[in-house]
Amino acid sequence: MKKFAIVISGCGVYDGAEIHEALTSMLAVSRKGHRYRMFAPDIPQHHVINHLTGEEMPEKRNVLVESARIARGDIKDLAAFDPSQYDALLFVGGFGAVKNLSDFAFTGENYSVIEPVAKAIRAMHRAGKPIGAMCVSPVLLADAIEGVELTVGVPCDASEAAGKHGAKHRTTTHGEVTVDRKNRVATTPCYMLDATLAQVADGADHIVDELLKLM
Repeated sequence: MKKFAIVISGCGVYDGAEIHEALTSMLAVSRKGHRYRMFAPDIPQHHVINHLTGEEMPEKRNVLVESARIARGDIKDLAAFDPSQYDALLFVGGFGAVKNLSDFAFTGENYSVIEPVAKAIRAMHRAGKPIGAMCVSPVLLADAIEGVELTVGVPCDASEAAGKHGAKHRTTTHGEVTVDRKNRVATTPCYMLDATLAQVADGADHIVDELLKLM
């Protein structure tokens, strides 16, 4: 039985983690007979978006506290992540990946990732353990792993920014996974494309399969 660390960035696509991607990832790991532990950084959320209207709200929230909604309270601070305890690391998409885990949404190609994220990625990479990223979250890997091969689906601002950080982008469609065997990285586009929930679930299922192969 393998153990996955799944990193999320809040609760809700516009200011946190993409909930469908989070749940289908958890389900894929569980259905294959493996275990997972949820992680999120204990930091202020960049802002709060009303998911009904798309407008910013005058509230302050915490990324770890909001992420605990998805994890049913069973979640740890990313700062406490110990790579020796896990076989794979998987990042979920949603705007939280580029607003809370990095500043890509605001600075574009000059973005950087927050320290707990960079530390987790680099520690797993040094240990030769596989890392996965869904949707827009592959940009996090581009900043932390030199020359990584990845996908966010089709060419876009995210793929161009990742390229500026030295990544090699591969065009993919629904459910497809780009595997960088040298760096033991697997990525899939999910909602970076105009996807259905079933297609997102396919992506989650396939990326978990590829991470297992890379172990």
